[in-house]
Amino acid sequence: METKNLIKAISSDAAAGRRSFGTLLRAAFVAASVIAAVVFSVVAGPRADFAAAAETWRFLLKFVVTLALVATSGAVAIAVARPGARLGMRVALLAAAPAILLGAVLIELTTIAPSEWATRLVGTNNMVCLTLIPLIGLGPLAIFLVAMRQGAPTRPSLAGAACGLLAGGLAATLYAAHCFDDSPFFVATWYTLAIAILTVVGAIAGRYVLRW
Repeated sequence: METKNLIKAISSDAAAGRRSFGTLLRAAFVAASVIAAVVFSVVAGPRADFAAAAETWRFLLKFVVTLALVATSGAVAIAVARPGARLGMRVALLAAAPAILLGAVLIELTTIAPSEWATRLVGTNNMVCLTLIPLIGLGPLAIFLVAMRQGAPTRPSLAGAACGLLAGGLAATLYAAHCFDDSPFFVATWYTLAIAILTVVGAIAGRYVLRW
Protein backbone atom coordinates (compact mmCIF):
# COMPACT_ATOMS: atom_id res chain seq x y z
CA MET A 1 0.00 0.00 0.00
CA GLU A 2 1.33 3.43 -0.89
CA THR A 3 2.13 5.78 1.97
CA LYS A 4 -0.57 8.29 1.05
CA ASN A 5 -3.18 5.51 0.93
CA LEU A 6 -2.04 4.24 4.34
CA ILE A 7 -2.35 7.72 5.82
CA LYS A 8 -5.79 8.10 4.30
CA ALA A 9 -6.88 4.75 5.75
CA ILE A 10 -5.60 5.64 9.23
CA SER A 11 -7.37 9.01 9.08
CA SER A 12 -10.58 7.31 7.98
CA ASP A 13 -10.37 4.84 10.87
CA ALA A 14 -9.75 7.66 13.34
CA ALA A 15 -12.71 9.64 12.03
CA ALA A 16 -14.94 6.58 12.28
CA GLY A 17 -13.73 6.02 15.83
CA ARG A 18 -14.57 9.60 16.79
CA ARG A 19 -18.06 9.27 15.30
CA SER A 20 -18.75 5.96 17.03
CA PHE A 21 -17.47 7.23 20.38
CA GLY A 22 -19.54 10.41 20.01
CA THR A 23 -22.59 8.24 19.38
CA LEU A 24 -21.74 6.16 22.46
CA LEU A 25 -21.47 9.26 24.65
CA ARG A 26 -24.78 10.59 23.38
CA ALA A 27 -26.41 7.25 24.21
CA ALA A 28 -24.74 7.33 27.63
CA PHE A 29 -26.12 10.82 28.24
CA VAL A 30 -29.64 9.69 27.34
CA ALA A 31 -29.36 6.68 29.66
CA ALA A 32 -27.89 8.84 32.43
CA SER A 33 -30.69 11.37 32.05
CA VAL A 34 -33.33 8.66 32.33
CA ILE A 35 -31.75 7.17 35.46
CA ALA A 36 -31.31 10.61 37.04
CA ALA A 37 -34.94 11.48 36.26
CA VAL A 38 -36.18 8.26 37.84
CA VAL A 39 -34.14 8.82 41.01
CA PHE A 40 -35.27 12.44 41.13
CA SER A 41 -38.94 11.49 40.81
CA VAL A 42 -38.59 8.91 43.59
CA VAL A 43 -36.61 10.95 46.12
CA ALA A 44 -37.79 14.49 45.42
CA GLY A 45 -40.00 15.49 42.50
CA PRO A 46 -40.74 19.04 41.31
CA ARG A 47 -41.82 21.67 43.83
CA ALA A 48 -45.53 22.22 44.28
CA ASP A 49 -45.43 25.79 42.95
CA PHE A 50 -43.33 24.95 39.90
CA ALA A 51 -45.56 26.85 37.45
CA ALA A 52 -45.57 30.01 39.55
CA ALA A 53 -41.85 29.79 40.24
CA ALA A 54 -41.16 29.44 36.51
CA GLU A 55 -42.34 33.04 36.10
CA THR A 56 -39.45 34.38 38.21
CA TRP A 57 -35.96 35.07 36.91
CA ARG A 58 -34.17 33.58 39.90
CA PHE A 59 -35.83 30.20 39.42
CA LEU A 60 -35.15 30.14 35.68
CA LEU A 61 -31.57 31.27 36.20
CA LYS A 62 -30.79 28.02 38.03
CA PHE A 63 -31.52 26.08 34.85
CA VAL A 64 -29.51 28.48 32.68
CA VAL A 65 -26.49 27.94 34.93
CA THR A 66 -26.79 24.17 35.27
CA LEU A 67 -27.51 23.57 31.58
CA ALA A 68 -24.53 25.74 30.64
CA LEU A 69 -22.44 23.52 32.90
CA VAL A 70 -23.85 20.38 31.27
CA ALA A 71 -23.01 21.66 27.79
CA THR A 72 -19.47 22.81 28.59
CA SER A 73 -18.50 19.86 30.80
CA GLY A 74 -19.86 17.49 28.17
CA ALA A 75 -17.56 19.07 25.60
CA VAL A 76 -14.61 18.61 27.96
CA ALA A 77 -15.57 14.98 28.63
CA ILE A 78 -15.67 14.21 24.91
CA ALA A 79 -12.29 15.84 24.36
CA VAL A 80 -10.50 14.29 27.33
CA ALA A 81 -11.56 10.81 26.19
CA ARG A 82 -9.18 11.13 23.24
CA PRO A 83 -5.40 10.96 23.67
CA GLY A 84 -3.60 14.16 22.79
CA ALA A 85 -6.79 16.23 22.48
CA ARG A 86 -6.39 19.97 23.03
CA LEU A 87 -8.53 21.10 25.94
CA GLY A 88 -7.70 24.80 26.05
CA MET A 89 -10.85 26.27 24.50
CA ARG A 90 -13.16 23.67 26.02
CA VAL A 91 -11.76 24.24 29.50
CA ALA A 92 -12.08 27.99 28.99
CA LEU A 93 -15.76 27.52 28.14
CA LEU A 94 -16.27 25.98 31.59
CA ALA A 95 -16.13 29.55 32.86
CA ALA A 96 -19.48 30.29 31.18
CA ALA A 97 -21.67 28.87 33.96
CA PRO A 98 -19.70 30.53 36.81
CA ALA A 99 -19.70 33.82 34.88
CA ILE A 100 -23.48 33.75 34.50
CA LEU A 101 -23.87 32.92 38.16
CA LEU A 102 -21.45 35.65 39.20
CA GLY A 103 -23.50 38.19 37.25
CA ALA A 104 -26.63 37.04 39.06
CA VAL A 105 -24.87 37.28 42.43
CA LEU A 106 -23.87 40.87 41.64
CA ILE A 107 -27.48 41.69 40.79
CA GLU A 108 -28.58 40.12 44.07
CA LEU A 109 -26.02 42.18 45.97
CA THR A 110 -27.37 45.40 44.50
CA THR A 111 -31.10 44.62 44.80
CA ILE A 112 -31.35 42.84 48.16
CA ALA A 113 -30.80 44.49 51.52
CA PRO A 114 -27.56 43.40 53.23
CA SER A 115 -29.58 42.19 56.19
CA GLU A 116 -31.06 39.46 53.96
CA TRP A 117 -27.81 38.21 52.42
CA ALA A 118 -26.99 35.62 55.07
CA THR A 119 -30.54 34.26 55.11
CA ARG A 120 -30.62 33.83 51.37
CA LEU A 121 -27.18 32.24 51.31
CA VAL A 122 -28.00 29.66 53.99
CA GLY A 123 -31.49 29.03 52.62
CA THR A 124 -33.79 26.34 53.96
CA ASN A 125 -32.56 23.27 52.08
CA ASN A 126 -28.76 23.43 52.14
CA MET A 127 -28.28 19.93 53.57
CA VAL A 128 -30.94 18.56 51.22
CA CYS A 129 -29.05 20.12 48.33
CA LEU A 130 -25.75 18.59 49.46
CA THR A 131 -27.44 15.20 49.73
CA LEU A 132 -29.76 15.01 46.73
CA ILE A 133 -27.50 16.36 43.99
CA PRO A 134 -24.79 13.73 44.66
CA LEU A 135 -27.46 11.05 45.11
CA ILE A 136 -29.13 11.89 41.80
CA GLY A 137 -25.75 12.14 40.08
CA LEU A 138 -24.17 8.86 41.19
CA GLY A 139 -25.96 6.77 38.56
CA PRO A 140 -25.06 9.14 35.71
CA LEU A 141 -21.47 9.28 36.95
CA ALA A 142 -21.20 5.49 36.79
CA ILE A 143 -22.63 5.49 33.25
CA PHE A 144 -20.26 8.21 32.07
CA LEU A 145 -17.26 6.37 33.53
CA VAL A 146 -18.26 3.16 31.75
CA ALA A 147 -18.66 5.07 28.49
CA MET A 148 -15.33 6.83 29.02
CA ARG A 149 -13.59 3.45 29.25
CA GLN A 150 -14.50 2.91 25.60
CA GLY A 151 -12.38 5.93 24.70
CA ALA A 152 -8.67 6.32 25.31
CA PRO A 153 -8.19 8.87 28.11
CA THR A 154 -4.53 9.39 28.95
CA ARG A 155 -5.36 11.46 32.05
CA PRO A 156 -7.72 9.20 34.01
CA SER A 157 -8.22 11.50 36.99
CA LEU A 158 -9.04 14.44 34.73
CA ALA A 159 -11.37 12.28 32.66
CA GLY A 160 -13.10 11.07 35.81
CA ALA A 161 -13.44 14.63 37.07
CA ALA A 162 -15.03 15.64 33.76
CA CYS A 163 -17.51 12.79 34.15
CA GLY A 164 -18.27 13.92 37.70
CA LEU A 165 -18.76 17.52 36.62
CA LEU A 166 -21.12 16.44 33.84
CA ALA A 167 -23.05 14.20 36.23
CA GLY A 168 -23.20 17.06 38.74
CA GLY A 169 -24.57 19.47 36.17
CA LEU A 170 -27.22 16.98 35.11
CA ALA A 171 -28.22 16.22 38.70
CA ALA A 172 -28.30 19.91 39.63
CA THR A 173 -30.58 20.65 36.66
CA LEU A 174 -33.13 18.16 37.96
CA TYR A 175 -32.73 19.17 41.59
CA ALA A 176 -33.32 22.81 40.64
CA ALA A 177 -36.91 21.88 39.83
CA HIS A 178 -37.38 20.75 43.44
CA CYS A 179 -35.33 23.35 45.30
CA PHE A 180 -37.23 26.19 46.97
CA ASP A 181 -34.09 28.28 47.42
CA ASP A 182 -33.77 30.33 44.24
CA SER A 183 -31.30 32.99 45.35
CA PRO A 184 -28.06 33.14 43.36
CA PHE A 185 -26.31 33.28 46.76
CA PHE A 186 -27.66 29.83 47.57
CA VAL A 187 -26.93 28.39 44.13
CA ALA A 188 -23.38 29.74 44.10
CA THR A 189 -22.66 28.18 47.48
CA TRP A 190 -24.54 24.93 47.89
CA TYR A 191 -24.99 23.82 44.27
CA THR A 192 -21.28 24.42 43.75
CA LEU A 193 -20.35 22.34 46.79
CA ALA A 194 -22.69 19.51 45.79
CA ILE A 195 -21.35 19.41 42.23
CA ALA A 196 -17.80 19.54 43.59
CA ILE A 197 -18.51 16.38 45.60
CA LEU A 198 -19.37 14.48 42.42
CA THR A 199 -16.38 15.97 40.62
CA VAL A 200 -14.00 14.78 43.34
CA VAL A 201 -15.64 11.34 43.43
CA GLY A 202 -15.30 11.15 39.65
CA ALA A 203 -11.64 12.12 39.78
CA ILE A 204 -10.87 9.47 42.41
CA ALA A 205 -12.87 6.79 40.60
CA GLY A 206 -11.35 7.73 37.26
CA ARG A 207 -7.87 7.25 38.63
CA TYR A 208 -8.59 3.54 39.04
CA VAL A 209 -11.38 2.81 36.57
CA LEU A 210 -9.99 4.67 33.57
CA ARG A 211 -6.28 3.95 33.76
CA TRP A 212 -4.84 1.69 31.09
